[in-house]
Amino acid sequence: MSYPLLARLGVLALGLTAPLAQAKDYGKAGPTWRIAEPDLLEVIRARLGAAQSSGEWARLNRRYAALAEQQVSRPRPVAGITPARESRQWDYDPTITIADDIHDARGRLIAAKGQRFNPLDHLPLGHELAFIDGDSEAQMRWALEQGQEAQGRKPGAGQGPSSDRLWIVMVKGSPMEKMKALRRRFYFDQAGELTSRFGIEHTPALVRQKGRVLAVSETAIPEEARP
Repeated sequence: MSYPLLARLGVLALGLTAPLAQAKDYGKAGPTWRIAEPDLLEVIRARLGAAQSSGEWARLNRRYAALAEQQVSRPRPVAGITPARESRQWDYDPTITIADDIHDARGRLIAAKGQRFNPLDHLPLGHELAFIDGDSEAQMRWALEQGQEAQGRKPGAGQGPSSDRLWIVMVKGSPMEKMKALRRRFYFDQAGELTSRFGIEHTPALVRQKGRVLAVSETAIPEEARP
């Protein structure tokens, strides 16, 4: 018998005997007991049933519904935004640099890595944005005046409501409350996403397109006009 064949037979023998060694009975190391803990799913079902029977489930539902309604009606104010004490303005360039090649579903190159892309070249801003403290009557009056001015700046002025020309975005206050009172749309800067992007730190502020950039301005309201 050749050496390679002996080697293969030896490996086969080891493979056959290994399971026998693993199956050895080592006996009991100590006393054993049945698992006494209740099934977790059964515990959850029992607690839910008890909560429904006692009315606790309905009470919790009412509580969470009220909290959700409150959050929608009056969202959490954007932190760090204060009334403007002096006016300032700057330009915001939305141009981005493509990080990786972008292809369509057929593998065709849409944008190459390193290419600069300005969304305003393809989709102009269709409206202006006014950021205000919705609890300030002075800032609300300022925003509504901007809406009338924006309507005059847009082509086809007079063909639609001023709310289409200027979107009023609150950083504090109740958009729902103002919608009912003034019968126009209001928005809220959730988590300060827009104000942080544009660098807005004070209100009232206005954002409108100026060519390939966005012109951003904060306006100080005279002290006598402050609420």
